[in-house]
Parts: sequence; structure tokens; C-alpha cells
Amino acid sequence: MSQGCRPASSGSSCNSSCSSCPSWFQNETQAHRHHGFHGIDADRRGDLAAHSLHCGTATPWARGFLHRGFSALPETFEVTDEFDYAAKVLACLARDFDFKNRWAYCARYLPGNPTAGLPLKKIRQLYREADAILNICGTQEFNNDLLVSDRILYVESDPGVEQIKIDKGVKSTMEYLRRHRALFTFGENVGTKSFPVPTHGFKWLATRQPVVTGLWKTKRSPASAPVFTSVANWSTSGLKDISWRGERYLWSKSREFLRFVSAPAKAGETFELATNIKDSKTRTKFQRNCWRLRCPLQMSVDYWLYRDYIQRSKGEFTVAKDQYVRLNTGWFSDRSACYLAAGRPVITQETGFTKNYGGKAGLLSFRSVGEIVDAVEEVNRDYANHSRAAYDIAREFFEAEKVLKSILDRAGI
Repeated sequence: MSQGCRPASSGSSCNSSCSSCPSWFQNETQAHRHHGFHGIDADRRGDLAAHSLHCGTATPWARGFLHRGFSALPETFEVTDEFDYAAKVLACLARDFDFKNRWAYCARYLPGNPTAGLPLKKIRQLYREADAILNICGTQEFNNDLLVSDRILYVESDPGVEQIKIDKGVKSTMEYLRRHRALFTFGENVGTKSFPVPTHGFKWLATRQPVVTGLWKTKRSPASAPVFTSVANWSTSGLKDISWRGERYLWSKSREFLRFVSAPAKAGETFELATNIKDSKTRTKFQRNCWRLRCPLQMSVDYWLYRDYIQRSKGEFTVAKDQYVRLNTGWFSDRSACYLAAGRPVITQETGFTKNYGGKAGLLSFRSVGEIVDAVEEVNRDYANHSRAAYDIAREFFEAEKVLKSILDRAGI
């Protein structure tokens, strides 16, 4: 156990309301609609496209396909009349991650469907000729241009909700899913005996969050006096909350963080959470239990600062959304995969993922405060070993090229 911690002062990193945090950070569902990408396959018979990614998840998908001979072309469906900012962000991403001049942005909500990056005619050609179109996060609205393809792949980021809707007989959900060539999910237990919701003949194929480990690997040690950190949207509950067989399942981490709020104090550590807690009593409760709270504004708008934050951390301590935990989905966080790729050990809430990987050095799971304390002690006892193991897990299970090859192969692409 470490030498102990002092409760954070009321004036620590996050201001009273984190009011300067951008609205898209506070609304994760909205963010998922902002950024996506298309891709061209220069070597195969057609093209490849993907949709509906926010900036934090777009890069590994784009880079992963680029490493396999694809080109990437982002597209967006904005929620305001202005798209100049989004187009500039996408141009910067393209420049920094090697798909310059191979991206497009279409504002379908405006008359004439104005675009940036590529003309609409070229985008429509990509739809017609694509080897596959990836509907990532399942937020893509179908349109006549898109439906010319019979090679649309659904990649579910939030397991549980769609399966429950199917079990409840929601026709619109079933019709939407049936328009896809194949259904993939980050819930690796979906469709197995470990997952309680019936699938009613829908075939779900397990996949994982892809990470380009080369973008995260670092030889530098964590910062002086490093701590376990994480970044989280405090409350998204209500957006995808769902009832099933007499119980309510929440699409939020806030309740889970509160369940384990005493963990750093019990472990004799300081944990840091970059999030947007507005309630002063809740912030005080965290600070009294050896949490530092940090406003996520800067790292939410600068992906290099985000990477630096992870690389300077000792590791990650985090929880999972209520739905993922109680339904035993086998889900695992893309952010946690980035910590692993940076060689930073992860201590995270059990969702059933240890059936497939982790649970030992580098990636430890918990169901109780006592197990968190044990995990912290284990990491501190042999940090170098846990750091190496973390990176090895990322390479073996989350490397983008492996994940994306598996998706395309199983979809028959």
C-alpha cells in the first residue's frame, strides 16, 4: 500500500460547475453523431466506408484500415447549421494521422447536402462501390444514397439496449438491424449463456475496440508522483436507460463511481477523475475520499493532450456503465485499451470481459472495494511487470489491424 493520501481541497482541479466544458462532452450521444469516416480500398475490387464516429474513436478505425490498404474519408451529420469547425477538426485529423485529401464531410441536414473534403458526387460513388460500409455505434440514419449498398456492417458500441428492444418486440429496431449484412458488438458475451437477454435468431459477432498501439506506446515513465486517472462523462443516464423484466438498466457511469467512491481512501492512494460533476455535494464527497477532480475541457478538444494525460498516468482506475455490468455483456472500454497500449495498467469494473482476456497482470477487474484495494497493491508491488503486461494485452487483443481484419473476414469482405 502507498504512504497514504490527503483529501483533495475544495479548490482542486475542476471548477464549481465545469461550465466551460463543451456541450458535446456533456452529451455523448450527440458527440457520436459528429464525426465518422469513409474509406477507399486501393487494392481490392471496391471501396470501404464507415459512419458515425466521434473524434475520440475515429482515429483507430481510420488508421487501422489505412494499415490494411484503405483510405479514410470522414463524414458527419451535424446538429447545427454550422459545420466549419467540424470540417477543420477532420482536416487536422487527416493531416496528423495520414489520410490527408482522403476524407469527406456531408451536411445532409442542409439543402443541397453541402460537403467538405470531397464533392457529393464522389461520396455517392463511394457508397455504390464500397466493399463494406461500417455503421459504427449504430447511429447512422439510412438514406437513399446509403441504401444502394447491401454491404452495411453494424458495429454496436453499447451492448444490451438493442438486444432488449428485440426481446420486447420493437419492430423498428428489428427492421433497422435486418438491413445490415452482419451484426458486430463490443459485448463479447452477447449470444452466449453468459448473457441473459435472448437474441431471437439475430446473429451477433463479437469484436473489440481497435487501437493503433503505435500511437500510444511510450518509453517515458509516468509523471513524478503519478496517480491512477480516468476520463468520463459524469451523467448520460436517461439517454439510453431501458427497462427489462421489471428492472431498470442505466446508461451511465455515475452510479457506479458513487458505489466505489471510498476506493482511493481505502487503498491509501489518490485517484484523479477528469469529468463534469456539477453538484457541489457530490464533488465534496469525492474529494473527501482522496479523489482529485479535473475539468476535461482541454483534453476534450486536443487529442494530443488527451494522449499525454494517459501516458503521464500511473494507470487507469474506472468503472463501467450499469447496463454493461449487470447484463454481464463482456464490454471493454476503448479508453482503457488506450491506457493498456501506453503500458499503463488498468483496474476496471468486471463486465464479464475476463472470460476472454485480462484478470491478471496489466489488466485487473473488480466487483468490490476490497478487490480494488488488492488490485492497487498488486500493481504497486511490481509496476514494471504490470506495465509490460498491459502493453502486451493491447497488442494481442486490441491491435487495430487484427480487429478490423477479423471483422472483414467474418463479414465475407
